[in-house]
Amino acid sequence: MKIAVPTKGGVVDNHFGHCDHYTIFTVNDGEVKMKEILPSPQGCGCKSGIVLVLRRKGVQVMLAGNMGEGARNVLESHDIKVIRGCSGNIDELVKAYLAGEVNDNGEACSHHECSNS
Repeated sequence: MKIAVPTKGGVVDNHFGHCDHYTIFTVNDGEVKMKEILPSPQGCGCKSGIVLVLRRKGVQVMLAGNMGEGARNVLESHDIKVIRGCSGNIDELVKAYLAGEVNDNGEACSHHECSNS
């Protein structure tokens, strides 16, 4: 399984579409085996093409801070499960997710320039 986390300075970047980079965790047998840094493209996350790059890399889960509905819809339409409301150290977050301790908060970023239109 591969998990992507929008990252800045080793913590979850609060805005998926404008993060510094994505950290991609490769997980086997419930343990992180590898971490990869994927630079964030310019532009809004839901319109930047990052979703296709993440999918080609095999990402199945996105652990994110805030995210608009447009971005969430695009990710989920490419079979990437979205968990919003994440924060803090990315390594600790992934461990907590693998332990079943992280759930989507159900809230979408309402001040987001990307939309479904």
